[in-house]
Amino acid sequence: MNLNNRSCIVTGGTRGIGRAIAKMFLAQGARVVLCGRSEDAVQEAVAELASENPGKVNGKVADVRVQEQVTEFFRFAEAFLGGLDVLVNNAGVGVFRPISELSLEEWRLAVDTNLTGAFLCSREAIRGMGGRGGSIVNISSLAGANAFAGGSAYNASKFGLNGFSEAMMQDLRGVGIRVSYVMPGSVATEFGHPGIAHGTAKDLGLDWRIWPEDVAEVVRTIVEMPERTLVSRVEVRPSRPKK
Repeated sequence: MNLNNRSCIVTGGTRGIGRAIAKMFLAQGARVVLCGRSEDAVQEAVAELASENPGKVNGKVADVRVQEQVTEFFRFAEAFLGGLDVLVNNAGVGVFRPISELSLEEWRLAVDTNLTGAFLCSREAIRGMGGRGGSIVNISSLAGANAFAGGSAYNASKFGLNGFSEAMMQDLRGVGIRVSYVMPGSVATEFGHPGIAHGTAKDLGLDWRIWPEDVAEVVRTIVEMPERTLVSRVEVRPSRPKK
């Protein structure tokens, strides 16, 4: 799929991996609508991206856990885009604590955002793509295949996202909608570490972690593959992990 003039939605597109993906799509000539849970963050991201891509990007506040907000967001997006070619389910949260200390609210936050949100958005996207086909890319994690102490909620949500992605791929490959998922390892963002949102390069691990732009490049490659080819899963790791 050539991305020029394609219509793309990126959930959780206000920062980190999502923002890098939105920026990549725009650089390739696509039109983009993004969402986030903060009005200020959505407005800031859209303003920054629109400064170099006027008329090609828009955004709206939406919590992907809430069906009504997801439906309203997709109506807004499709009205701006005139259709839909690509959905990237990137919205995600990290909750990391031992199971004995994990609250039901934290469990639901992780699972409903990382897994149920992808389900709700994918269902809307399938309707929007109709008979034209398209691509759905879910941003998962290596935590979806490698459990770790303190990761019960996050691991469960990402293991589930991987299984959901593979089943959806089987459902949709016959109707021209390709489903893929990307499993990054350590990425240089503030994800899971909100206290370093404005930290130094060392704080973010820019010297050894994967950069958000690297994940965006993987997504670009997946989406631009010839229609005869489906990349179902990609694992991405730092080439020189910190010892």
